[in-house]
Amino acid sequence: MLIVTSETITGKNLEMLGVVKGSTIQTVNAIKDLGASLKTIVGGELSNYNEMMGKARDIATERMAAEAEKLGADAIVCMRYATSAIMQSAAEVMAYGTAVKFIS
Repeated sequence: MLIVTSETITGKNLEMLGVVKGSTIQTVNAIKDLGASLKTIVGGELSNYNEMMGKARDIATERMAAEAEKLGADAIVCMRYATSAIMQSAAEVMAYGTAVKFIS
């Protein structure tokens, strides 16, 4: 599945099939969360949260692509991510875009 952030795909005529999305809510375990809290005292990158958000983006993207495949799409255009805090140490990541089919 071709996924792009642009509105068009060079050299392709597109038929819009509709909006598709995928989402997940992720958190780190309590031990890692405690470690991250202590890390805020000295500063620096919170690698456990980076890993969590990277995994969440991957899952959301896969779910979005699966929804597009069910529609018979060849690609997704105008793809974006959105995030929101659900509770302390938990975040939702949503991937969304427009499913399209290539036409001649």
